[in-house]
Amino acid sequence: MEDAVEPIAVVGLAGRLPGAPTIEAFWRNQRDGVESVTRFSTRQLVDAGWPRDMVTHPDYVPAAAVIEDADHFDAEFFGYTGEQARISDPQQRIFAECVWHALEDTGHDPSRFDGSVGVYAGCFANKYLPLNLLANARFRGSLSAFSARPYNDKDFLATRAAYLCDLRGPAMTVQSACSTSLVAIHLACQALLGHECDMALAGGVALPVPLIGGYPVVAGGIFARDGHCRPFDAASGGTVPGYGVTVVALRRLSDALADNDHIRALVLGSAVNNDGSAKFGFNAPSMQAQAEVIATAQAVAGVAPESIGYIEAHGTATPLGDPIEVAGLTKAFNTGERGFCAIGSAKANIGHLDAAAGAAGFARAVLALEHGEIPPSINFDTPNPALLLDRTPFYVPTTARPWPRGATPRRAGVSAFAVGGTNAHLVLQEAPAPRAAEPDPRDRQLLVLSARSGKALADAASALADRLDRQDDLDLADVAHTLQAGRRAFPLRRHLVCRDRAEATAALRALARPGTVDTADDGEARQVVFMFPGSAAHRPDAATAVHRAEPVFAREVDRCAELARPLLGYDLRALLFPSTWDGPRTGHDDPRGVPLAAFGLQWALARLWQSWGVHPTAMTGEGDGEYVAACLAGVIDLADALGITAADAEARSHAGAGGVPDTYVSAFAAKVAHHELEPPQVPYVCTATGGWITPQDATEPAHWARHLREAAPFAASLRELAGDDGRILLEVGPDSTLTEAVARQETAKQLTALPSLAPAHEGRSGLTALYDTVGRLWRSGVDIDWDAFRGTTRPRRVSLPGYPFQRSRYWIGPDSGSYEPLGLEEASWTSHSSPS
Repeated sequence: MEDAVEPIAVVGLAGRLPGAPTIEAFWRNQRDGVESVTRFSTRQLVDAGWPRDMVTHPDYVPAAAVIEDADHFDAEFFGYTGEQARISDPQQRIFAECVWHALEDTGHDPSRFDGSVGVYAGCFANKYLPLNLLANARFRGSLSAFSARPYNDKDFLATRAAYLCDLRGPAMTVQSACSTSLVAIHLACQALLGHECDMALAGGVALPVPLIGGYPVVAGGIFARDGHCRPFDAASGGTVPGYGVTVVALRRLSDALADNDHIRALVLGSAVNNDGSAKFGFNAPSMQAQAEVIATAQAVAGVAPESIGYIEAHGTATPLGDPIEVAGLTKAFNTGERGFCAIGSAKANIGHLDAAAGAAGFARAVLALEHGEIPPSINFDTPNPALLLDRTPFYVPTTARPWPRGATPRRAGVSAFAVGGTNAHLVLQEAPAPRAAEPDPRDRQLLVLSARSGKALADAASALADRLDRQDDLDLADVAHTLQAGRRAFPLRRHLVCRDRAEATAALRALARPGTVDTADDGEARQVVFMFPGSAAHRPDAATAVHRAEPVFAREVDRCAELARPLLGYDLRALLFPSTWDGPRTGHDDPRGVPLAAFGLQWALARLWQSWGVHPTAMTGEGDGEYVAACLAGVIDLADALGITAADAEARSHAGAGGVPDTYVSAFAAKVAHHELEPPQVPYVCTATGGWITPQDATEPAHWARHLREAAPFAASLRELAGDDGRILLEVGPDSTLTEAVARQETAKQLTALPSLAPAHEGRSGLTALYDTVGRLWRSGVDIDWDAFRGTTRPRRVSLPGYPFQRSRYWIGPDSGSYEPLGLEEASWTSHSSPS
C-alpha cells in the first residue's frame, strides 16, 4: 500500500545471554534446544555471599540462567579508570559493550555514519549500589561515593552508552518492568519513522547481585519449584530467573537498502498499551488488553493473522499467565483456521530476563526468520489443558523444523507483557532478498584489522578465521568492505591481501599466533609526499592488472592516451600494456613514447591515490617526473603537461656530451611560454634546485628550461624532505627505484618510503602490491576513503565477529562478604522451621 508505514530494518544484533556469549551461539542453542539454566552447589552459593541456612532450605531452588564473567569489563577500551569501572553498575558496563557490538554488527562506524544514532533501553533494578557499594566502608569514605550515581542509576543507562560510543541521537532510558526492552524497540521504531534519528539501538540488560543465586518458592509466586521453565506444558509451574543483555540496531528500510546493509528481518508494525484497572489486581494480566495490542500491531503492519507463522510469546509458564496469553492471541487472530502458527518462548531456554526479556525474544524471532527455521520449544510434553490449544490457531513445535515460504513472506509476532500492565507486540517479516552480487573486477581483497592491544588483535584475527571457516556463503569482497568501512580504526593495525577465503583464513590464523602482534604502528596522522620517478622507471605491463581492475586508473590512462594521440600519432597504451594491447604495436623507436607513457601511468596512479583519499601535502619528481608533480599541483593543465613532456623528450634525444644544445633549450622555453602557468597549489621540491618550488619559478619559462639542462641529484630533494619525520614518501610509479634510493640515504633514515607497485624482481601482482601499500599507509595513520576505495562495486555489509574485549574483574563487595535478602527473617525461612 502506498500509504503504508515504512518497514523498519533490523540491521544489527548483539547479546550476551545464558549459555551464549554471542548472538550466533544463542541461535545455535535455540535451534538445538539447549536449556541454559545452571544449578549451583551449596558451596558456590555460600562463596557468592548467600546465607547457608537460606540456600539449604527445602523451598529454595538453587538454579538460574546466568552469564559468565558479568563482573568483568574492558575498562581501557572505554577510557574508564579502574575506580570508575569498580563503582559502575555491571549492568551499565555490559550494556555499553553490547551496544558497541551491535554497532559493529551493522557494518557502520558511528564516527563516519551519515546521520544520528539513538539509544532506547532499560535495565533491571540496580542492586550493586545498595548491596555492594554502600555496604563497603572504604567506598563510603571515598570521594567516589559522591560521583557514583551516574554510574549506577537507571536514568543514565542509555545516555552512558551514547557517551561512550559517541552517539548523537536521542538517548533515553525506558522502564516498564518485564516489557521494558520490547517497548524500547517499539519506541526506537517510532523515532525512526518520525526521523528523530537515522539509526536506533534498542534493548535491555538484567543482572542480579550476587551474580549467581537461586530463588525461594513462595505461594502465588512466578518461579518454578523444579527449576525448569515449561511454557504451555501441562506440568508448567512458573519461570526461572534469567540474566543477560540484548541490543538490536534498526534503520528505515529505504536507508538500509541504499547502504547495502545486512538486513536480518523487518519490523512491519508495533503497538503498546496498558491493562488499566480491568483485571484482578495490579500484578494480574488482562486477556482483553493483550488481544487489543496484538490486533493493533497487526493492523499497523497491514497483515492478515493467517500469514503469521510463528509467535515468540511472553510465555512465562505460570498457571495464570499462559492460558490468558493464548486466549488473548486467539482473540486477536480471530480466525477459524487451526494449528497453523507455531508458538514458543525463549524463557524455556534462558529463563525470564525481566527488563531484557523482550529483546531476547525479539532476537529469537529475528533469527528464526533469518535462518528460515522454527526453533523447538523445550520442556514441552503435553499441552496445558487450560490452553484449549486444539481450538486455537497455534501449535507448540517440539523439534526444530524448516520454515518454508508460503503465499506470503515468512512473518512472526513478538509479545512482551509486564507486571503493571504495559503490553507490547511487534509484527516481523523476513528480510527482502538481497541485491544480486555484482562481479568484482578485483581478484584479491584487502582485509584490515585493528585493536587496542596485541592480544585483542590476535583474538580478532582468530575469530574472523573461524567465521570464514564456518560460513560458506560469506563473500570475501563483502568481508573486506565491512572491515574497511564499518569498523573503528584503533592504534594497533594489521592488514592482509588475499585472493580467496582459504588464503585469508590461513593468513588470519598466522596473525593469531601468540607473539605475532606485539607492537603498534605509528597511528598518528601522517603527511604523504608523492614521488614521481619519471620515464627512467618505465616498465611495460607493470600496471596491466591495475588498468583492468581499477576504473579511476583506467579512465585517467585512457584520458592521457587520447590527449597524447595527436602528439604521437599512435596510442601510448601500446607501450604501457603490450601483453593485452590488441591495436598497432608502434612507438618503440620514438623517443617521446616512453616519457609520455610514463607520464600517463604516473598521473593515473596519482589520481587513483587521490580518489582513495590519499592527498599529497608535498611532492617531488626525478627527471621528467617533475612534470607530473607540476601538473598535479595545478601549475599546468594536463594536455599542456603532456606536450611539454614530449618536447622535453625530443630535446633530450639530441643531447650530447655537453647536454641538451642551447637551441633546443630556447625552443623548449618558447614552447613553455605558450602555455598558461599558475602558482603551485601543492608544494613540490624542484629537481633543478633541490629546493621548494617558488611561485616565481613555477611560472617562469626560463626556470623550466633550466630544469631541462640542470638537475640536482635526487639526494638533495630527500635532504629537503627529511626536515619533517612525519612524512611518508609514496613512490607513484611502476617500480621502487626512488623507494630504494630513500633507503640508501643516511640523511633520510627517519623517512618511510613505500612503492605503489612492486618491482619486477619481486614477482608480485601489481594489484597485490598496490593494495598492500594501501594497507601500509592505513597502518601508518593515513586516512583512506574506504567508500571510494570500493570503486563502482556494491559490496554488502555483513555480520562479522565483534571486538574481542579484554576484560578484567572490577568489583567492590560488601565488607561482610555476605548478603541478607529481604524476607529472610520470616519464620518459614529460618533454619529452625526447616524439617529435621
